[in-house]
Amino acid sequence: MNSDCPGHRHLHDGRSDGLVPLEPINVQKANSFAELLHAMSKTAFGGRQLGEAFEVLSEMTRDKSCKVVMTLSGAMTVAKQGQIFCELIDRGIVDCVVATGALMAHGLTESIGLTHYRYDPTKSDETLFEQGYNRIYDTLEMESNLNNVEVVVRKVLNDSQPEDGVWSSARLCRALGAELDRLDEGPGILRSAYQRNVPVFIPAFSDSEIGLDVSTWAMKNALAKTGKDLASLESEEVLQAIAPFNPFYDLQEYARFIQASETVGIFTIGGGVPRNWAQQVGPYIDITNARVGTDLTAPRFKYGVRICPEPVHWGGLSGCTYSEGVSWGKFVPPQEGGRFAEVYCDATAVLPLLSKGLFETFDKK
Repeated sequence: MNSDCPGHRHLHDGRSDGLVPLEPINVQKANSFAELLHAMSKTAFGGRQLGEAFEVLSEMTRDKSCKVVMTLSGAMTVAKQGQIFCELIDRGIVDCVVATGALMAHGLTESIGLTHYRYDPTKSDETLFEQGYNRIYDTLEMESNLNNVEVVVRKVLNDSQPEDGVWSSARLCRALGAELDRLDEGPGILRSAYQRNVPVFIPAFSDSEIGLDVSTWAMKNALAKTGKDLASLESEEVLQAIAPFNPFYDLQEYARFIQASETVGIFTIGGGVPRNWAQQVGPYIDITNARVGTDLTAPRFKYGVRICPEPVHWGGLSGCTYSEGVSWGKFVPPQEGGRFAEVYCDATAVLPLLSKGLFETFDKK
């Protein structure tokens, strides 16, 4: 057929221009989740995004020189995704975790044998408060659960002595993991991380139930030493007590972990502080060299997979592209070997499928 047409257009054939042809998906031919995901990578839209994410994640896992950092935000443990994260750690796929404190606190309730419940929309939020139910969209976390978590945190703080007498989030997460392993009441991210010697960092530590547990523990201990009637104290005096906690231990421990890795990849669920804190290690080393006079090798993430519904046009870090991150010195540019995939979707809808395909591939090794 003549490819020329009026208007002096010369109509090209995609193959001759090196374009990749798409293929109709045939689910009957897919004998596994891995095969289905591979087929989806040859389709379009969100399906292609997920298929490409599977391919990048698989390559990241196969790269023996690569240490994988998993960042977690959102109520993923309340949403019952926690055992997926445990299996990623248990199988040795994930080497480091950076998460929100709330996600870890809600995960702790499962680890000590407690549960969450489906929200009953016939009840008002005022009624839920009075009855001790904390609503997270369509799911409920019981206040009694969090009180039981506080008992575990308090026991660990009373029974453990951190290095230099100062806690960091990673130090406390290790101690909590050890206690969960001793209790043996259920699986959990911190328990799996302790068993596999995987560091867990909570950069916005005080923005969580665990952070509040540590602060109230420190206040109670400090105020008990005064010998005063606690009920008579003013808020200014009560809130003066500070927990022995230093987040810069986390920053330096994480930087040492990344520096010791030949290649690094990042697997991000959601965005927020965990994503930014984990990704800033390259710029951190860059400015350390410039300001301190050192000659350290600045790390760049070679692989990246992100599952998050946040669009890029809001301008926030949660939605920014890996390409944008190249401009900050966080990632290896694609033309130099960087491989990245982004899935704009609620993680609860695609993470189980993606993980199942990955585990199938992992089992074939």
